[in-house]
Amino acid sequence: MKIDAYSHILPRAYFDRLVEIAPDKGAIKRWLHIPVLHDLGARLAMMEEFGADYRQILTLSMPALESVAGPDDTPALARLANDCMAELVAQRPDRFPGFVASLGLNNVPAALAELRRAIEDLGAIGIQLFTNVAGRPLDDPEFWPIFEAIHAHDLPVWLHPTRGAGCGDYPGEPKSKFEIWWTFGWPYETSVAMARMVFARFFIRLPGLKVICHHMGAMVPFFAGRVGHGWDQLGTRTADEDFGPLVAELGRPLDHFKQFIGDTALAGSRAGIACGLDFFGAEQVVFGSDCPFDPEGGPLFIREIIAAIDALDIPEADRQKIYEHNIRRLARQRLRS
Repeated sequence: MKIDAYSHILPRAYFDRLVEIAPDKGAIKRWLHIPVLHDLGARLAMMEEFGADYRQILTLSMPALESVAGPDDTPALARLANDCMAELVAQRPDRFPGFVASLGLNNVPAALAELRRAIEDLGAIGIQLFTNVAGRPLDDPEFWPIFEAIHAHDLPVWLHPTRGAGCGDYPGEPKSKFEIWWTFGWPYETSVAMARMVFARFFIRLPGLKVICHHMGAMVPFFAGRVGHGWDQLGTRTADEDFGPLVAELGRPLDHFKQFIGDTALAGSRAGIACGLDFFGAEQVVFGSDCPFDPEGGPLFIREIIAAIDALDIPEADRQKIYEHNIRRLARQRLRS
């Protein structure tokens, strides 16, 4: 069986509401032309190409809730999204064995209540968080209770990058050009969020915390040398801060980065998947496609990533961990099929 642990959807009722309230219609224009994203029939038909043993865990597509609604409105938006996702799982557990809950982090008390409802009442297998909350880092103390709550449930965080064209390529530019904000900005966003979590001692304060990082942990595996030997020298390049106590408590930063989990959503790059697998190890990698954001509107990334995983020179037992066993373990056997 192949369980796609990171695919995106906008359930129809939620999608209609999103189109109605989105302050920047341009930001969602692409979504209007990807039927698989919001048309269940089109999605199920697309999945047929990959056989009866192909499944998708559903995560809500961008944009982040707090980017389209204020703190008074995101709780209702999150409830709508999670109710719709739970309904899809109930309708077709043979195709959608689980879903990941969405939260509006601009209202933390409401987000905590929705986290509990989604997991305990609706059966969500984790939560999706974005790499920043309206420009604020995830290690901001206000968001700490969210991590405490998901850790208490022993379920994963799905970590997704968010960055827009308003983040200039250079400090003197007001806007990113040529969609550089997406191609290179998103991996940077994810890597920064991972680093902030490491240096905020997340894995010390919450032992066993599970964080699935989209796009195979972004820049981190490729830059393992800088993450390793480079940050072994933390503080030597800084004159106005003393990192001594942090270094003494943390040990090697590299060891903390290896506690993240990577997915295979690298647009079919075999070299990238091999690099990430070498960094995280077979126990810390899950099959993810990023469906449906490919030039074909759904099947291309799935097809290419399956081909890349099948081409890896690894034991068959490790391949099955990536395809199925790891995500079942991370979800604590809560999947419906």
